Amino acid sequence: MGKRVALVLAGCGVFDGSEVHEASAALVHLSRGGAQVRIFAPNIEQMHVVDHFRGSPTEEKRNVLVESARLARGNIEDLAELKVGEFDAVIFPGGFGVAKNLCSWAVDGKNCTVNELVKSTLQAFHSAKKPIGLCCISPVLAAKIFPGCEVTVGHDKNVDGRFPDAETASAIVELGCKHICKDVTESHVDATNKIVTTCAFMCKAPLHEIFDGVGTMVAEVLKLS
Repeated sequence: MGKRVALVLAGCGVFDGSEVHEASAALVHLSRGGAQVRIFAPNIEQMHVVDHFRGSPTEEKRNVLVESARLARGNIEDLAELKVGEFDAVIFPGGFGVAKNLCSWAVDGKNCTVNELVKSTLQAFHSAKKPIGLCCISPVLAAKIFPGCEVTVGHDKNVDGRFPDAETASAIVELGCKHICKDVTESHVDATNKIVTTCAFMCKAPLHEIFDGVGTMVAEVLKLS
Protein backbone atom coordinates (compact mmCIF):
# COMPACT_ATOMS: atom_id res chain seq x y z
CA MET A 1 0.00 0.00 0.00
CA GLY A 2 1.28 3.47 -0.90
CA LYS A 3 1.97 6.16 1.66
CA ARG A 4 -1.12 8.13 2.69
CA VAL A 5 -0.53 11.85 2.17
CA ALA A 6 -2.74 14.86 2.88
CA LEU A 7 -2.24 17.83 0.53
CA VAL A 8 -3.47 21.12 1.99
CA LEU A 9 -4.42 23.94 -0.37
CA ALA A 10 -4.99 27.67 0.21
CA GLY A 11 -7.19 28.61 -2.76
CA CYS A 12 -6.52 28.61 -6.48
CA GLY A 13 -4.06 31.01 -8.11
CA VAL A 14 -0.67 32.36 -7.12
CA PHE A 15 -1.71 35.86 -5.99
CA ASP A 16 -4.53 34.88 -3.61
CA GLY A 17 -4.44 31.09 -3.31
CA SER A 18 -2.23 28.06 -3.91
CA GLU A 19 0.38 28.26 -6.66
CA VAL A 20 -1.10 26.06 -9.40
CA HIS A 21 2.19 24.70 -10.76
CA GLU A 22 3.48 23.81 -7.30
CA ALA A 23 0.28 22.02 -6.37
CA SER A 24 0.29 20.15 -9.67
CA ALA A 25 3.98 19.25 -9.33
CA ALA A 26 3.40 17.88 -5.85
CA LEU A 27 0.47 15.78 -7.08
CA VAL A 28 2.45 14.42 -10.04
CA HIS A 29 5.42 13.44 -7.89
CA LEU A 30 3.15 11.91 -5.24
CA SER A 31 1.40 9.90 -7.94
CA ARG A 32 4.74 8.73 -9.33
CA GLY A 33 5.79 7.75 -5.81
CA GLY A 34 2.71 5.57 -5.43
CA ALA A 35 1.15 7.72 -2.70
CA GLN A 36 -2.55 7.75 -1.86
CA VAL A 37 -3.49 11.43 -1.74
CA ARG A 38 -6.47 13.23 -0.24
CA ILE A 39 -6.78 16.98 -0.70
CA PHE A 40 -7.97 19.42 1.96
CA ALA A 41 -8.51 23.16 2.45
CA PRO A 42 -9.94 25.26 5.27
CA ASN A 43 -13.55 26.39 4.85
CA ILE A 44 -12.79 30.10 5.32
CA GLU A 45 -13.10 33.31 3.34
CA GLN A 46 -10.06 34.47 1.37
CA MET A 47 -8.29 37.58 2.62
CA HIS A 48 -9.14 39.12 -0.74
CA VAL A 49 -9.52 38.19 -4.40
CA VAL A 50 -6.89 39.24 -6.95
CA ASP A 51 -7.60 39.71 -10.65
CA HIS A 52 -4.75 37.60 -12.00
CA PHE A 53 -4.88 39.37 -15.39
CA ARG A 54 -4.56 42.89 -14.00
CA GLY A 55 -2.70 41.91 -10.84
CA SER A 56 -4.98 44.00 -8.61
CA PRO A 57 -7.54 43.18 -5.89
CA THR A 58 -11.25 43.12 -6.72
CA GLU A 59 -14.37 43.55 -4.61
CA GLU A 60 -15.27 39.86 -4.92
CA LYS A 61 -15.51 37.51 -1.95
CA ARG A 62 -14.39 33.92 -2.39
CA ASN A 63 -14.06 30.86 -0.17
CA VAL A 64 -10.74 29.02 0.18
CA LEU A 65 -12.30 25.54 0.16
CA VAL A 66 -14.51 26.33 -2.85
CA GLU A 67 -11.62 27.81 -4.84
CA SER A 68 -9.25 24.99 -3.89
CA ALA A 69 -11.79 22.54 -5.29
CA ARG A 70 -10.81 23.81 -8.76
CA LEU A 71 -7.30 22.40 -8.31
CA ALA A 72 -8.64 19.21 -6.75
CA ARG A 73 -11.03 18.61 -9.65
CA GLY A 74 -13.82 18.76 -7.09
CA ASN A 75 -12.42 15.93 -4.97
CA ILE A 76 -11.63 17.87 -1.81
CA GLU A 77 -12.44 17.85 1.91
CA ASP A 78 -12.78 20.44 4.64
CA LEU A 79 -9.52 20.67 6.62
CA ALA A 80 -11.61 20.40 9.78
CA GLU A 81 -12.31 16.77 8.80
CA LEU A 82 -8.64 15.76 8.53
CA LYS A 83 -7.68 13.01 10.99
CA VAL A 84 -3.92 12.71 11.42
CA GLY A 85 -4.20 9.00 12.24
CA GLU A 86 -5.36 8.34 8.68
CA PHE A 87 -2.18 9.77 7.12
CA ASP A 88 1.55 9.20 6.97
CA ALA A 89 2.49 12.77 5.93
CA VAL A 90 1.17 16.20 5.01
CA ILE A 91 2.28 18.61 2.27
CA PHE A 92 1.52 22.32 1.81
CA PRO A 93 2.24 23.85 -1.64
CA GLY A 94 3.04 27.57 -1.73
CA GLY A 95 1.37 30.61 -3.24
CA PHE A 96 0.30 33.91 -1.70
CA GLY A 97 -2.79 32.15 -0.34
CA VAL A 98 -0.55 30.57 2.29
CA ALA A 99 0.64 34.01 3.40
CA LYS A 100 -2.83 35.57 3.14
CA ASN A 101 -5.35 32.86 3.99
CA LEU A 102 -3.50 30.25 6.06
CA CYS A 103 -1.61 32.93 7.98
CA SER A 104 -1.17 36.71 7.86
CA TRP A 105 2.50 36.77 6.79
CA ALA A 106 1.70 38.86 3.68
CA VAL A 107 0.48 41.68 5.96
CA ASP A 108 2.31 41.15 9.25
CA GLY A 109 5.54 39.38 8.29
CA LYS A 110 7.22 37.56 11.17
CA ASN A 111 4.58 38.96 13.55
CA CYS A 112 1.85 37.08 11.71
CA THR A 113 -0.78 34.81 13.17
CA VAL A 114 -1.48 31.33 11.79
CA ASN A 115 -5.02 30.10 11.20
CA GLU A 116 -5.88 27.96 14.24
CA LEU A 117 -6.97 24.94 12.19
CA VAL A 118 -3.80 25.08 10.07
CA LYS A 119 -1.73 25.42 13.23
CA SER A 120 -3.39 22.50 14.99
CA THR A 121 -3.05 20.33 11.87
CA LEU A 122 0.69 20.96 11.64
CA GLN A 123 1.15 20.48 15.39
CA ALA A 124 -0.70 17.15 15.22
CA PHE A 125 1.54 15.80 12.44
CA HIS A 126 4.62 17.05 14.28
CA SER A 127 3.53 15.49 17.58
CA ALA A 128 2.88 12.20 15.79
CA LYS A 129 6.41 12.40 14.31
CA LYS A 130 4.97 12.32 10.79
CA PRO A 131 6.75 14.28 8.04
CA ILE A 132 5.66 17.70 6.87
CA GLY A 133 6.48 18.95 3.36
CA LEU A 134 6.46 22.68 2.63
CA CYS A 135 7.41 24.64 -0.49
CA CYS A 136 7.78 28.26 -1.58
CA ILE A 137 6.45 30.57 1.19
CA SER A 138 4.88 27.68 3.17
CA PRO A 139 8.03 27.12 5.31
CA VAL A 140 7.12 30.30 7.24
CA LEU A 141 4.29 28.27 8.79
CA ALA A 142 6.85 25.94 10.35
CA ALA A 143 9.01 28.89 11.39
CA LYS A 144 6.07 30.37 13.31
CA ILE A 145 4.86 27.14 14.88
CA PHE A 146 8.08 25.20 15.56
CA PRO A 147 10.80 27.45 17.06
CA GLY A 148 14.29 26.24 16.27
CA CYS A 149 13.33 24.22 13.21
CA GLU A 150 15.39 24.24 10.01
CA VAL A 151 13.85 25.35 6.71
CA THR A 152 14.78 26.77 3.33
CA VAL A 153 13.13 29.42 1.18
CA GLY A 154 16.12 29.48 -1.17
CA HIS A 155 18.95 31.91 -0.45
CA ASP A 156 19.35 34.68 2.12
CA LYS A 157 20.79 37.01 -0.52
CA ASN A 158 19.38 37.92 -3.92
CA VAL A 159 21.97 35.90 -5.83
CA ASP A 160 22.06 36.98 -9.50
CA GLY A 161 18.59 38.49 -9.07
CA ARG A 162 17.13 35.00 -8.72
CA PHE A 163 15.94 35.33 -5.11
CA PRO A 164 13.98 38.62 -4.89
CA ASP A 165 12.33 37.59 -1.60
CA ALA A 166 15.60 36.78 0.17
CA GLU A 167 14.58 38.91 3.17
CA THR A 168 12.14 36.14 4.10
CA ALA A 169 15.17 34.07 5.15
CA SER A 170 16.23 36.82 7.55
CA ALA A 171 12.74 36.97 9.07
CA ILE A 172 12.85 33.21 9.60
CA VAL A 173 16.15 33.55 11.47
CA GLU A 174 14.65 36.35 13.59
CA LEU A 175 11.94 33.89 14.63
CA GLY A 176 14.65 31.70 16.14
CA CYS A 177 14.81 29.17 13.32
CA LYS A 178 17.72 28.15 11.13
CA HIS A 179 17.59 29.02 7.44
CA ILE A 180 19.51 26.67 5.15
CA CYS A 181 20.48 28.08 1.74
CA LYS A 182 19.47 25.74 -1.08
CA ASP A 183 19.10 26.07 -4.83
CA VAL A 184 15.75 25.65 -6.54
CA THR A 185 16.31 22.01 -7.51
CA GLU A 186 17.19 21.05 -3.93
CA SER A 187 15.29 20.56 -0.69
CA HIS A 188 16.35 20.59 2.95
CA VAL A 189 15.49 17.89 5.46
CA ASP A 190 15.21 18.84 9.12
CA ALA A 191 15.56 15.25 10.35
CA THR A 192 14.83 16.15 13.97
CA ASN A 193 11.46 17.74 13.21
CA LYS A 194 10.75 15.73 10.04
CA ILE A 195 10.18 18.94 8.08
CA VAL A 196 11.16 18.98 4.40
CA THR A 197 11.27 22.29 2.51
CA THR A 198 12.09 23.58 -0.97
CA CYS A 199 12.01 27.13 -2.34
CA ALA A 200 10.05 26.58 -5.60
CA PHE A 201 8.83 29.95 -6.93
CA MET A 202 10.74 31.88 -4.26
CA CYS A 203 13.43 31.51 -6.93
CA LYS A 204 13.17 32.96 -10.43
CA ALA A 205 13.89 29.75 -12.31
CA PRO A 206 12.63 27.74 -15.28
CA LEU A 207 9.47 25.80 -14.55
CA HIS A 208 11.14 22.41 -14.96
CA GLU A 209 13.68 23.27 -12.25
CA ILE A 210 10.88 24.23 -9.86
CA PHE A 211 9.12 20.97 -10.76
CA ASP A 212 12.30 19.02 -10.00
CA GLY A 213 12.79 20.82 -6.68
CA VAL A 214 9.25 19.99 -5.58
CA GLY A 215 10.04 16.42 -6.60
CA THR A 216 13.00 16.24 -4.23
CA MET A 217 10.78 17.52 -1.41
CA VAL A 218 8.10 14.93 -2.14
CA ALA A 219 10.67 12.13 -2.39
CA GLU A 220 12.18 13.04 0.99
CA VAL A 221 8.74 13.26 2.61
CA LEU A 222 7.84 9.79 1.32
CA LYS A 223 11.21 8.46 2.49
CA LEU A 224 10.55 9.78 6.01
CA SER A 225 6.99 8.42 6.11
